[in-house]
Amino acid sequence: MTTEQAAALLGVPRTNVPNMESGRSGISAERVRALAANYGCTDDDLVDALAAMAAGREKGWWEAYRGQLRDDFLDIAEMEWHATRLRVAVTVHLPGLLQTEDHARAVFGAVIPQLPPDEVDVRVVHRLDRQQVLDRPEPPTLDAILHEAALRMEFGGPAVARRQLKHLLRMSERKNVTLRVIPFRAGGFPGAGQSVVYAESVVPRLDTVELDSTHGPEFLDSTEQLAKYRAQLDAAQSLALAPSASRDFIRTLADDL
Repeated sequence: MTTEQAAALLGVPRTNVPNMESGRSGISAERVRALAANYGCTDDDLVDALAAMAAGREKGWWEAYRGQLRDDFLDIAEMEWHATRLRVAVTVHLPGLLQTEDHARAVFGAVIPQLPPDEVDVRVVHRLDRQQVLDRPEPPTLDAILHEAALRMEFGGPAVARRQLKHLLRMSERKNVTLRVIPFRAGGFPGAGQSVVYAESVVPRLDTVELDSTHGPEFLDSTEQLAKYRAQLDAAQSLALAPSASRDFIRTLADDL
């Protein structure tokens, strides 16, 4: 269906449609249902979920950073905020939702080309603001698989690394946070070279995978891609230590620093 046809169905100017599709402007629940009906979408659960998102759409806290940070930083925050469950697997960098301020500052300080101090400050504050998703009344569950390599990376030096590990231990005590460690001795595993965030939504069709790269995040949402990364996370989890043993492992590393 062309943009003109979709606009005619809604009774709006042609330019409104790409703005709604890109998220630059809102769309009502009624218009979501009208489009779904005319597009022949028969997945009632998906339509209900989309309509609910449209009905409750308000500007998120991340909008305060628009113009200060790239849009993909805002996309990560929005993805996390709307997730019902977050599955994370990392090999070098610890999950942003679990980083201390000093650790995050050291990570951004290692970016090439070097960032000016004011941009580092904005990125650090944004990363810390993202963590509020774990503090809200009904937070998503966070299941994080941390490779030993990520735990041993001393961003900011031994003192910063020790505080970061202690912070991980405190976070692991939360009911909605589960940490699992893959030790070096576990050997190789699928996706060992990637950092993956799998954000589950209220319906599987709205799930999203975010991959970290040196040029920024990549977002995937096709059925085949989602299935691949679910299987990859399942395989990594099967090699990881149990949560209690993982806490003991992290505690030993912190004590050795």
